[in-house]
Amino acid sequence: MNYKLSAFSTQLGKGKKHRIMSQNKTKIILLNIVFLAFCGGLFLFLWNAPEEKTAFIPHDDNHERFFAMGKKEAEKFCESCHNPEGEVPLPKDHPPEYRCLFCHKRAK
Repeated sequence: MNYKLSAFSTQLGKGKKHRIMSQNKTKIILLNIVFLAFCGGLFLFLWNAPEEKTAFIPHDDNHERFFAMGKKEAEKFCESCHNPEGEVPLPKDHPPEYRCLFCHKRAK
């Protein structure tokens, strides 16, 4: 009788384990579907992003010395020419002036 009871309880344990494993597989599949949907949405968002239209820093005599400098160091000199009374003032709708090389990249 002990043997039969032991075999019966073992079968109950297997059924419970199978149900738990089945729930875990379902959960994993659902999480993978959510992950793929998120990645697909992110891909479409980036694919539809607008082109970069910001002007590059020109390779001319006025700007050539800034190509050898680091960004932060070169930005210190921008205001000398690009201020309201300077040689080339910024347009009225230009964003804050203090981070020029954040948007304006060095020409290749």
